[in-house]
Amino acid sequence: MLFTSYSFMIFVAVTFCLYYVCPKKWQWAILLGASYFFYFMAGRTYLIYILVTTVSTYLAARQMDARKERAEQAYALQKDSLDKEGRKALKAKQKKGITRVFLACLILNIGILAVVKYTNFMIANINGIAKAFGGDGTLSFVDLVLPMGISFYTFQSVAYLIDVYHGKYPAQKHLGKFALFVAFFPQLVQGPISRYNELSESLFALHSFDKQNIAYGLERILWGYFKKMVIADRMLVAVKVLIAEPETYYGSFAFVGMLFYALELYADFTGGIDITIGVAQLFGVKVAENFRRPYFSKNIKEYWKRWHISMGTWFTDYIFYPVSVSKPFRKLNKFAREHFGDHVGKRLPVYLSSFVVWLLTGIWHGASWNFIAWGLGNYVVIMISEELEPLYHRFHKRFHVAGTLPWKLFQVIRTVLIMSCLRMFDCYRDVPLTFQMFGSMFARPNLSALTGEAFLGLGLGVTDYIILAAGALVLFAVSMIQRAGSVRTKIASCSFPVRMVIWWGLFFIVLLFGAYSIGYNESQFIYNQF
Repeated sequence: MLFTSYSFMIFVAVTFCLYYVCPKKWQWAILLGASYFFYFMAGRTYLIYILVTTVSTYLAARQMDARKERAEQAYALQKDSLDKEGRKALKAKQKKGITRVFLACLILNIGILAVVKYTNFMIANINGIAKAFGGDGTLSFVDLVLPMGISFYTFQSVAYLIDVYHGKYPAQKHLGKFALFVAFFPQLVQGPISRYNELSESLFALHSFDKQNIAYGLERILWGYFKKMVIADRMLVAVKVLIAEPETYYGSFAFVGMLFYALELYADFTGGIDITIGVAQLFGVKVAENFRRPYFSKNIKEYWKRWHISMGTWFTDYIFYPVSVSKPFRKLNKFAREHFGDHVGKRLPVYLSSFVVWLLTGIWHGASWNFIAWGLGNYVVIMISEELEPLYHRFHKRFHVAGTLPWKLFQVIRTVLIMSCLRMFDCYRDVPLTFQMFGSMFARPNLSALTGEAFLGLGLGVTDYIILAAGALVLFAVSMIQRAGSVRTKIASCSFPVRMVIWWGLFFIVLLFGAYSIGYNESQFIYNQF
């Protein structure tokens, strides 16, 4: 049941009606039932995985809270009879039992994700190594189901588990409400990775029918459909041709392909998130923003604070900080300072922690060396940029270009091009081919091939290119307006006739210019694979 399917629209409409007709105290139950029905329609066996994650995380969190409470009571009774070392030993013993529960649940759920997503990748690599050393490399691949959105709901559940373990908030006592947090259907497809303390406040609240809120939700949904169906699905046609025939479309066409893919990915992913946020808003639920005009970023570090924000903050909070302040890394910091100086001692743990984060980020995106290379490529660019900071400061001190419009434009274009080059790892079938196609842009540019006839051979007509150009201009214009505040708030301040023109205009644009025809088969969102 894809977001762009008629069945999904009917499903949301029915859920919406039931949600506001039923007594408010049962609104959460309507959403839970709808979420499990949505997941059931995606694949019956998927329910087993999400139920295991939900129940195990719920029970582990409750058990940790119960053990903490018993530990506090036991400590209060015994502390007066113990010396300082005895009290310390008692606390350590109590903490050990809680940690065992935490680790058991963590290993179970990360283990499920690892097995279903990476088993065949490991088998392929083992076979490759065996053949390289003269073996037969005949390990058979395993036919495993990869449940929809497993990376998203697993990371969301793990974040909750870690937060409860550290006492950030108490465990949710209601199994049904916790199940809704894990399975809330709008964000199952492609995130965002919500935090319990942020999502639960509106997810479990009682909501009245709010015309303004619903209007905002519908506007956001329409905007998402515009991005997905008018731009992303249309651009996908040309991108597929360019990627499928690298022996024909190399050099300048590889450059065109990476720019086309940059537009397609942005429209596809942000369009899906817009639909997620809009659908959630229909039910009064506030889902966190996941993008903030990333293509206006002036460097890669800033870009990752604007693109897929929930993923970036998850890896920062639950991987980078714990690793960088861990006992081994503190020892490394001390050793490096003593033997290599303060600068190296200060930077080395940060660089190693960042390496771990970007390696895992690449692995999270997919079971492929392409994604690992993509993650490490981001790491290398960011680390080089960090080390060149003193040089940048000297440059700006001498030439005084910082803050000027031409320099800002240069920074934005540079960031888009670097990220587009790195995303070539998403497109081509393996790492060597990716480097080959990247190199061809310089070694074999073949500029004479960029003719109108060649572009028409990519499956798009003149009308399609006009629509794509107009769509890109609309995206740019809206992003510029957003810099001064919410576009939906600005629309709400307009007169009713103007609002109607905007709403119905966008609706008919999607209806008339969406990339579908007779026999149309709605396309999957790119991030569904995660």
